[in-house]
Amino acid sequence: MALTVIVRSGDLATPASITFDAPRIIIGRGNGCEVFLPDPSVSHRHASIRQRGSDYVVIDEGSTNGTFAGSVRLSPQAPRVVTSGDLIRVGRVWLEIKVEHVPVTLAPKSVTREIALALVSSALGAQGEPPSARILVQKGPAQGAELLVPIDDKVRVIGRGVGVDLPLEDPDLSRRQIEIFRRGVNIVLRDLGSKNGSYLDADRLESGKDTPWPLEKTLVIGQSELTYEDPVRAALAELESSEDERLRADDEIAPPTGVPAPPLPKGFSGPSLAPEGGASAPIAEVPARRAEPRATGGVRGFDVFVGLVAVGVLGLSLLGLWLLFRP
Repeated sequence: MALTVIVRSGDLATPASITFDAPRIIIGRGNGCEVFLPDPSVSHRHASIRQRGSDYVVIDEGSTNGTFAGSVRLSPQAPRVVTSGDLIRVGRVWLEIKVEHVPVTLAPKSVTREIALALVSSALGAQGEPPSARILVQKGPAQGAELLVPIDDKVRVIGRGVGVDLPLEDPDLSRRQIEIFRRGVNIVLRDLGSKNGSYLDADRLESGKDTPWPLEKTLVIGQSELTYEDPVRAALAELESSEDERLRADDEIAPPTGVPAPPLPKGFSGPSLAPEGGASAPIAEVPARRAEPRATGGVRGFDVFVGLVAVGVLGLSLLGLWLLFRP
């Protein structure tokens, strides 16, 4: 059975999901996590989902804001079994778990970065900041020209010809010089067999080969030098390196709409998790149950037995001393 993790938070057109067939999956804000969630309330290594026999368990990895299974906050390193359809929350981000016979996601690391890219892009858009990468011609006959590369799968062409996405009046360019497109968080270049070649700083690109464009390097084509700015990558890098944002105890983090509310634990008397009056109630933080103190009054039979044994041992010790030192 494969495990699918569905991201239910964030302003995405459709919920993003990744399907794994692995004994352990790390969830967090760190770059190496299998489920990479670019939210400051998520710790760098927040939680894990592990396979135990035929079951899957979720474990909080000592996160700042805790991991919730339904309405219950997990104690760090205390495993809890999850079943298909369960909701878990890491920081303020809701995830849905599915256990089913489906194909696993190919290249999951690349997919999780693409999901992170989409989440950050939507967040920037909601704040009124354009999430497109901005390619700028810094030097050359067309200095000052620019090309926007939004979050999409479209391939854009730069060259001297008609009908390209960024036409440059540079006599040393081919009509179709180079293609530029997004792959995950990267801007990728593909030289189209240009006569004079395309360069990243002094390194010539191999014709027809996809080459990621490092943010700090300059693309040199003909007499033109191009750089780019990418607010999404900048935001991702800042989120990965920042400290955890601490949520307040009274922060309201409603379950996602369109997903059945998780069941309440037996005897739970807090607020409902189901939507009420068109709004979702906050998920409740259930404090860890404390062990009941042991009774200290009265004498139990076991205590009497231990006392008698101690008296017997003391008597035998005294008898041995008398036999040893008698005249």
